[in-house]
Amino acid sequence: MSPLLVTCEDHEWQAGHAAEAVHLGKGVLERDLEKMIPDVNTEIIMYCGGGFRSALTCDAAQKMGYRSVHPLIGGYKAMVQAGWPMKKGEE
Repeated sequence: MSPLLVTCEDHEWQAGHAAEAVHLGKGVLERDLEKMIPDVNTEIIMYCGGGFRSALTCDAAQKMGYRSVHPLIGGYKAMVQAGWPMKKGEE
């Protein structure tokens, strides 16, 4: 499965996120992405609350050399609506 990165703020992460997601806030993406996912060929799916921030973070990741980065259209709201497995806090 592709890494699923949540590009949301800390309070949004605490409120709810995809069960298999990894939190990487937009503000620290450029600092931490290479540490989390060193292979620039890894497929990465990013999502946020509604889809806008994930598009911005995908652009930033692509500028860093990542080749297969995709925003999840509709973000968290669409995942909840589709019945995706979710959890809250640091579980």
